[in-house]
Amino acid sequence: MRHIILLLLLLTTSRAQDARDILRAARMSPTARPASLQAQIRGDDKPTPLRISLKDGVISYEFTAPEQAILLKLQPGSTKLMEKKNGSIRTLSGRELHQEIRDTGVTYQDLSLGFIYWPLPIIQGEETVKTRPCWKIDLQAPSDEEVYGVARVWIDKNSGAILRIEGYDKKGLLLRRFEIVSAQKIDDLWMLKQMRIESFNPGNPTPLTRRYLEVLGKNP
Repeated sequence: MRHIILLLLLLTTSRAQDARDILRAARMSPTARPASLQAQIRGDDKPTPLRISLKDGVISYEFTAPEQAILLKLQPGSTKLMEKKNGSIRTLSGRELHQEIRDTGVTYQDLSLGFIYWPLPIIQGEETVKTRPCWKIDLQAPSDEEVYGVARVWIDKNSGAILRIEGYDKKGLLLRRFEIVSAQKIDDLWMLKQMRIESFNPGNPTPLTRRYLEVLGKNP
């Protein structure tokens, strides 16, 4: 019996380590080199334009009228989300992460995709997403997370790209789905072209809202 328990512990540790390695590569992929991109958040109303900058381990989402920047600092095992507004910078945390940005239907947590930095990732198996074989990985929410309980991430086994993320509440009911609709090549680097963000009422499989984050191209 002791040998069986030890074997199970070793298998769990191995799968956790594999999941961490897979996630580490997926996190690094979009930030492989500096970039400055035109983008927009689109829903039912007029699109909200923004600029996305990638530089020195920081992803910056910049809005105008009024000026506002959401800064995502990428660290080895975590992220730090900050807001620059009215000449000052402050760190965002707790329930602030779930507040909507500029009536776009998209939250700070949505932009940061902080799910993929949650601890204790475990591979739950393999699934196909849009004909692509994927790793399916579950991540437990940290203790200070107020809304979500678990995030599930699908990562392309061949390219290492994240194709889908789902966020579930403390009861295991779906709240949010992020899905890569299309990708594009800019300066020989593959990156997001369109990501669909859907929100759900817990227990109802029909999307409550649907928004899109779209990268339109390089800044001139």
